[in-house]
Amino acid sequence: MSVTELACQRAREIRLMAFDIDGVMTDGTLYYHADGSESKAFNVLDGHGLKMLRQAGIAVAIISGRASPALAARAANLGLTEMLRMGVTDKRAELVALAEACQQPLSACGYMGDDVVDLPILRAAGFSAAPANAHPFVKEHVLWVSRARGGAGAVREVCEFLLEAQGKLGAMLQEYLQ
Repeated sequence: MSVTELACQRAREIRLMAFDIDGVMTDGTLYYHADGSESKAFNVLDGHGLKMLRQAGIAVAIISGRASPALAARAANLGLTEMLRMGVTDKRAELVALAEACQQPLSACGYMGDDVVDLPILRAAGFSAAPANAHPFVKEHVLWVSRARGGAGAVREVCEFLLEAQGKLGAMLQEYLQ
């Protein structure tokens, strides 16, 4: 079985998809302001992809090693406050806890990360993905790599890949034509 076939097979089983933030939902740039606050830029296409996953019955979570008010605000905007985990030092353990809370096996959970610190959670998840600009070593150890870079549509791309693998994307897109 090819890597692409395996990625599609695993994608069909996903019922919980979790994401890193810096380098995945953002381009990884941290903007620090004179008052010490920080800001991040998020892609609206990615946000709609997350909403589509939820609409299709796939739970969405954010597991980030960093905590920030900008992330909390974005999660609230997307309705993900209950599935937001910030300042996490052991992302793998957090995914296990979320899987148990959602009553799903790890094989039904996916994660998208971009750096070597994400490898333990990526290797534990049933489906693993990385953006095009992820660390090269990470890209060698995931099932699926987007064409888009982090913060520039990578999240939307993986959302649509999951929905297509599950046979849901076409009908969802057709709804916009009505």
